[in-house]
Amino acid sequence: MDYQKILDTIYEEMSYRDVKGKVASYIPELAKVDRRKFGMHVYCGDQQHFCFGDSDEKFSIQSISKVFTLAMAMRIMGEHLWDRVSVEPSGDPFNSLTQLEYEHGIPRNPFINAGALVISDILVDQLDDPKKELLEFVRKITGDNSIDYDESVAKSEKATGYRNIALVNYIKALGNIKCDVEPIVDFYFYQCSLAMSCQQLSKAFMIFANRGKILDSGEKILKPKTVKRINALMQTCGFYDEAGEFSFQVGLPGKSGVGGGIVAIHPANYSVAVWSPILNEKGNSELGMKALERFTTLTGVSVF
Repeated sequence: MDYQKILDTIYEEMSYRDVKGKVASYIPELAKVDRRKFGMHVYCGDQQHFCFGDSDEKFSIQSISKVFTLAMAMRIMGEHLWDRVSVEPSGDPFNSLTQLEYEHGIPRNPFINAGALVISDILVDQLDDPKKELLEFVRKITGDNSIDYDESVAKSEKATGYRNIALVNYIKALGNIKCDVEPIVDFYFYQCSLAMSCQQLSKAFMIFANRGKILDSGEKILKPKTVKRINALMQTCGFYDEAGEFSFQVGLPGKSGVGGGIVAIHPANYSVAVWSPILNEKGNSELGMKALERFTTLTGVSVF
């Protein structure tokens, strides 16, 4: 497969001028990002990698981080995790409160904000220093100690994150939050502020394409059963209320973030990350969705 030729074709065909969405503005720091940015990186199972554009520039990965925190929580809780968060698509916006009352404080899945906040509660409760341990986890699976939090984004999240604070309080009132609210939202805002490039993200997500093993060393970090569950959740819930559309158009398990990043994997084959900060009305990268649809069309490779 000539991945570089395929990526070059996508880069030639597509531009930020072809999409009509907007850069996220509800987090002020994200509104400052240049809407013209566009990068893509493919990391293969044989450790070859291919790229174009702004693939080495770091950006705020936002909700993509929820895959990392879910993996950490599953290592701690195992199957007991599903007593506190469900595994169903939500069908509602990622920051919705409406389902919680009817479902007794059990979020629909770990990738909507309510679910990710329950995961944050678990990590705050179980780990001595969750922010430090999340960084260590991501650095370990990438072999890259330069990965860090973007303090300016974390500060911006804290200044505007009233809805997430409301979510934690609401879930706590319904009995599914154990810790104090402040350390939970502090950890959550920091996890969303993780700054990574497409190159770093594609390498990080090889852990989910390689049955839980770090590609470089072969070290087993996650159980194959855990990876199976995470990949299934990415397939069904990784794009909020546009998960069905992503499966239909792209055909890969993946996760998006409002920073404009999308990562997707093909088990045992590759991981691919794309970044374009212009979002569609569902909160997913408009150009990123188009680029990944084109990628699986041109390669002829998806999970279906």
